[in-house]
Amino acid sequence: MKKNLILICVTAALLLSCNNKKNNTEAIDKNDTITTEKPISKADSIVNRAIEAHGGKLYNDADYSFEFRGKKYRFKNNGAAYTYYSEVQKGDSLIKDVMTADKFERTINSTLQTLSKKDVDKYSEAINSVIYFATLPHKLQDSSVNKEFVEETIIKGKNYDVIKVTFGQDGGGKDFDDEFHYWINKQTHKIDYLAYNYRTNDGGVRFRAAFNTRVIDGVTFQDYINYEAPVKTALKDLPQLYEQGKLKELSQILTENVVNNRK
Repeated sequence: MKKNLILICVTAALLLSCNNKKNNTEAIDKNDTITTEKPISKADSIVNRAIEAHGGKLYNDADYSFEFRGKKYRFKNNGAAYTYYSEVQKGDSLIKDVMTADKFERTINSTLQTLSKKDVDKYSEAINSVIYFATLPHKLQDSSVNKEFVEETIIKGKNYDVIKVTFGQDGGGKDFDDEFHYWINKQTHKIDYLAYNYRTNDGGVRFRAAFNTRVIDGVTFQDYINYEAPVKTALKDLPQLYEQGKLKELSQILTENVVNNRK
C-alpha cells in the first residue's frame, strides 16, 4: 500500500512537471512570435497619418463623381474592391468605360466594344491614373507600393516629411519603374507637393504643387499646378528649384464639380 502511494505521488509530480514545461514552452513561443513581428516603418507611419488626414476609413466605401478635362469620372469603393467609371461625349458618340480589378469594358452608345489587349491596357491605365491622383494618398496602402523615408525639409517656411515611393512589378502597372516623392506637411499631415519621373517617351520629370484644397464630406480633394523640370533632375532637388522659380509651368490638374454620391 505504501509503495502504491509513493508511485501515485511520483506519477502526479511527473505529470505536473510536464504540464509546466508545456505551458512555459507555449509562453516562450508566443513571446517569440510577438518579438519577431515586423514593426511599422517610419515611412508607413507617416503615410498612414496622411491617409487618415485626407479621408481615412471614409475611402473604404467612398462613392464620388468629378470632372477632369471635359470627362466625367466616378470611383465607387467597397473595401478592397472598386469600380471606376468614365464617360465622354465625342460628337454623336457617348463613350463609357467601366473598370474593376478583374475586367475593363467600353461601350459606345450602349454597344459593348470588342477591344484588343493593347487597347484594354491603354484605356485602363488612363482611367486608373486620373482616379489615382484624385484620391491620393488612398492607394499608397496597396501591397505593390514600396515606401521609404527620405528626409525632413522646409518649403516656403513649412516643415515636411519626404517619402519616396516605387512600385513592385507585380501589381505596379506598366509604369512600375517610375519613382515618386511626396512632401507631407508635418502639421496638417496632408500632401502639399509631389513629384515623379517617368521613362516612357524619352522620359521626363514633373513637380506638382497643391492648391484649392477642400474637404467634401470628410474626404480631401486638391488641384495641382504641374511643373516641368529637365530630364534626370533629382526629385529631392525640385523644391529648391520651385522656390527659385526655375520650373516651367505646364498645366493645371483640376478636379472639378466633385459630388458625393452617397448623399
